[in-house]
Amino acid sequence: MILRHATPDRRPETVSDHATAIRCLCLDVDGVMTDGRVLVAADGGRARAFHVHDGYGIQLFRQALGEVVIISGKACGSIESRARELGLTQLSLGSKDKLADLRRIAAQLGLRLDEIAAMGDDWPDLPLLRAVGYAIAPANAVREVRESARFITQRSGGDGAVREAVEHLLQRTGRWQALREQHLSSPLHGATS
Repeated sequence: MILRHATPDRRPETVSDHATAIRCLCLDVDGVMTDGRVLVAADGGRARAFHVHDGYGIQLFRQALGEVVIISGKACGSIESRARELGLTQLSLGSKDKLADLRRIAAQLGLRLDEIAAMGDDWPDLPLLRAVGYAIAPANAVREVRESARFITQRSGGDGAVREAVEHLLQRTGRWQALREQHLSSPLHGATS
Protein backbone atom coordinates (compact mmCIF):
# COMPACT_ATOMS: atom_id res chain seq x y z
CA MET A 1 0.00 0.00 0.00
CA ILE A 2 1.37 3.37 -1.02
CA LEU A 3 0.66 6.34 1.21
CA ARG A 4 0.92 9.85 -0.09
CA HIS A 5 0.88 12.97 2.07
CA ALA A 6 0.11 16.18 0.20
CA THR A 7 0.43 18.42 3.27
CA PRO A 8 0.47 17.82 7.02
CA ASP A 9 -3.25 18.79 7.09
CA ARG A 10 -4.33 16.07 4.68
CA ARG A 11 -5.35 12.56 5.56
CA PRO A 12 -3.13 10.00 3.79
CA GLU A 13 -4.53 8.81 0.49
CA THR A 14 -4.08 5.31 -0.82
CA VAL A 15 -4.21 3.90 -4.31
CA SER A 16 -7.42 2.08 -3.36
CA ASP A 17 -9.23 5.19 -2.13
CA HIS A 18 -12.24 4.75 -4.44
CA ALA A 19 -11.75 8.04 -6.32
CA THR A 20 -11.79 6.17 -9.63
CA ALA A 21 -15.33 4.90 -8.94
CA ILE A 22 -16.85 8.35 -8.35
CA ARG A 23 -19.87 9.18 -10.53
CA CYS A 24 -21.54 11.88 -8.44
CA LEU A 25 -20.49 14.91 -6.39
CA CYS A 26 -22.66 16.05 -3.46
CA LEU A 27 -22.11 19.60 -2.20
CA ASP A 28 -23.11 21.50 0.90
CA VAL A 29 -23.63 25.23 0.27
CA ASP A 30 -22.69 27.49 3.20
CA GLY A 31 -18.98 27.10 3.91
CA VAL A 32 -18.40 25.02 0.75
CA MET A 33 -19.92 26.81 -2.25
CA THR A 34 -19.85 30.07 -0.26
CA ASP A 35 -17.53 31.43 2.40
CA GLY A 36 -20.23 30.81 5.00
CA ARG A 37 -21.24 34.42 5.41
CA VAL A 38 -24.86 35.41 4.80
CA LEU A 39 -25.51 39.05 3.96
CA VAL A 40 -28.72 40.26 5.61
CA ALA A 41 -30.37 43.45 4.33
CA ALA A 42 -32.42 45.81 6.50
CA ASP A 43 -35.63 44.34 5.05
CA GLY A 44 -34.52 40.81 5.99
CA GLY A 45 -33.47 39.82 2.48
CA ARG A 46 -30.44 37.55 2.35
CA ALA A 47 -27.68 37.07 -0.20
CA ARG A 48 -24.77 34.68 -0.76
CA ALA A 49 -21.73 35.07 -3.02
CA PHE A 50 -20.67 32.16 -5.25
CA HIS A 51 -17.27 31.84 -6.95
CA VAL A 52 -17.28 31.49 -10.76
CA HIS A 53 -14.38 29.01 -10.63
CA ASP A 54 -16.57 26.68 -8.60
CA GLY A 55 -19.34 27.00 -11.16
CA TYR A 56 -17.00 26.06 -13.98
CA GLY A 57 -15.60 23.21 -11.89
CA ILE A 58 -19.12 21.87 -11.46
CA GLN A 59 -19.58 21.97 -15.23
CA LEU A 60 -16.29 20.08 -15.70
CA PHE A 61 -17.37 17.41 -13.22
CA ARG A 62 -20.70 16.97 -14.98
CA GLN A 63 -18.98 16.70 -18.34
CA ALA A 64 -16.37 14.15 -17.26
CA LEU A 65 -17.75 12.20 -14.30
CA GLY A 66 -21.50 12.59 -13.77
CA GLU A 67 -24.15 14.18 -11.60
CA VAL A 68 -23.78 17.05 -9.11
CA VAL A 69 -26.18 17.21 -6.16
CA ILE A 70 -26.71 20.03 -3.66
CA ILE A 71 -27.89 19.20 -0.14
CA SER A 72 -28.18 22.13 2.25
CA GLY A 73 -29.75 22.73 5.61
CA LYS A 74 -30.89 26.10 4.28
CA ALA A 75 -33.70 26.72 1.82
CA CYS A 76 -33.44 30.02 0.01
CA GLY A 77 -33.87 31.59 -3.37
CA SER A 78 -30.17 32.37 -3.89
CA ILE A 79 -29.27 28.67 -3.71
CA GLU A 80 -32.10 27.69 -6.04
CA SER A 81 -31.12 30.44 -8.48
CA ARG A 82 -27.46 29.38 -8.54
CA ALA A 83 -28.43 25.72 -9.03
CA ARG A 84 -30.71 26.65 -11.95
CA GLU A 85 -27.97 28.76 -13.47
CA LEU A 86 -25.62 25.75 -13.36
CA GLY A 87 -28.27 23.36 -14.72
CA LEU A 88 -28.44 21.34 -11.50
CA THR A 89 -31.71 19.52 -10.89
CA GLN A 90 -30.90 17.30 -7.89
CA LEU A 91 -31.38 19.50 -4.82
CA SER A 92 -32.43 19.00 -1.23
CA LEU A 93 -32.84 22.37 0.47
CA GLY A 94 -33.86 22.82 4.10
CA SER A 95 -32.57 19.30 4.78
CA LYS A 96 -32.99 17.98 8.31
CA ASP A 97 -31.16 14.70 7.55
CA LYS A 98 -28.58 15.08 4.81
CA LEU A 99 -27.64 11.40 4.69
CA ALA A 100 -31.27 10.29 4.32
CA ASP A 101 -31.75 12.85 1.56
CA LEU A 102 -28.61 11.67 -0.23
CA ARG A 103 -29.74 8.04 0.02
CA ARG A 104 -33.07 9.00 -1.58
CA ILE A 105 -31.38 10.94 -4.40
CA ALA A 106 -28.81 8.18 -4.96
CA ALA A 107 -31.60 5.62 -5.29
CA GLN A 108 -33.37 7.83 -7.84
CA LEU A 109 -30.12 8.13 -9.83
CA GLY A 110 -29.26 4.44 -9.52
CA LEU A 111 -26.07 5.16 -7.58
CA ARG A 112 -24.44 3.47 -4.61
CA LEU A 113 -23.05 5.69 -1.84
CA ASP A 114 -19.52 4.48 -2.57
CA GLU A 115 -19.85 6.05 -6.05
CA ILE A 116 -20.42 9.48 -4.50
CA ALA A 117 -17.90 12.10 -3.42
CA ALA A 118 -19.23 14.65 -0.95
CA MET A 119 -17.90 17.98 0.28
CA GLY A 120 -18.95 19.49 3.60
CA ASP A 121 -17.55 21.79 6.25
CA ASP A 122 -19.36 21.33 9.57
CA TRP A 123 -20.90 18.80 11.97
CA PRO A 124 -24.26 18.40 10.12
CA ASP A 125 -22.25 17.06 7.16
CA LEU A 126 -20.40 14.34 9.11
CA PRO A 127 -22.89 11.44 8.77
CA LEU A 128 -23.04 12.01 5.01
CA LEU A 129 -19.26 12.41 4.65
CA ARG A 130 -18.63 9.20 6.59
CA ALA A 131 -21.07 7.22 4.41
CA VAL A 132 -19.86 8.17 0.91
CA GLY A 133 -16.99 6.76 -1.12
CA TYR A 134 -14.87 9.91 -1.06
CA ALA A 135 -15.14 12.69 1.56
CA ILE A 136 -13.73 16.14 0.84
CA ALA A 137 -13.36 19.16 3.13
CA PRO A 138 -12.54 22.76 2.28
CA ALA A 139 -9.63 24.34 4.18
CA ASN A 140 -12.07 26.23 6.43
CA ALA A 141 -13.91 23.09 7.60
CA VAL A 142 -14.12 22.33 11.31
CA ARG A 143 -11.54 19.90 12.71
CA GLU A 144 -13.84 16.87 12.87
CA VAL A 145 -14.75 17.25 9.20
CA ARG A 146 -11.12 17.63 8.15
CA GLU A 147 -10.28 14.47 10.11
CA SER A 148 -13.01 12.56 8.24
CA ALA A 149 -11.90 13.76 4.80
CA ARG A 150 -9.79 11.88 2.26
CA PHE A 151 -8.89 15.21 0.67
CA ILE A 152 -8.68 18.73 2.13
CA THR A 153 -8.49 21.61 -0.31
CA GLN A 154 -5.96 24.40 0.04
CA ARG A 155 -8.72 26.90 -0.72
CA SER A 156 -11.57 27.80 1.60
CA GLY A 157 -15.25 27.49 0.78
CA GLY A 158 -16.45 30.26 -1.52
CA ASP A 159 -12.91 30.84 -2.77
CA GLY A 160 -12.59 28.12 -5.41
CA ALA A 161 -12.54 25.09 -3.08
CA VAL A 162 -15.12 23.22 -5.16
CA ARG A 163 -13.07 23.76 -8.33
CA GLU A 164 -9.96 22.49 -6.53
CA ALA A 165 -11.87 19.40 -5.35
CA VAL A 166 -13.13 18.73 -8.88
CA GLU A 167 -9.62 19.04 -10.34
CA HIS A 168 -8.39 16.62 -7.68
CA LEU A 169 -11.10 14.07 -8.54
CA LEU A 170 -10.46 14.45 -12.27
CA GLN A 171 -6.74 13.88 -11.72
CA ARG A 172 -7.35 10.86 -9.49
CA THR A 173 -9.66 9.31 -12.09
CA GLY A 174 -7.18 9.93 -14.90
CA ARG A 175 -9.50 12.29 -16.79
CA TRP A 176 -7.87 15.64 -16.07
CA GLN A 177 -5.28 15.73 -18.85
CA ALA A 178 -7.65 14.71 -21.66
CA LEU A 179 -10.33 17.14 -20.49
CA ARG A 180 -7.78 19.94 -20.19
CA GLU A 181 -6.43 19.29 -23.69
CA GLN A 182 -9.96 19.16 -25.10
CA HIS A 183 -10.80 22.55 -23.58
CA LEU A 184 -7.52 24.15 -24.61
CA SER A 185 -7.85 23.00 -28.23
CA SER A 186 -11.41 24.15 -28.87
CA PRO A 187 -13.32 27.35 -28.13
CA LEU A 188 -15.76 27.19 -25.24
CA HIS A 189 -19.28 27.93 -26.41
CA GLY A 190 -21.86 29.02 -23.86
CA ALA A 191 -20.04 27.65 -20.80
CA THR A 192 -21.83 28.54 -17.58
CA SER A 193 -19.79 29.36 -14.52
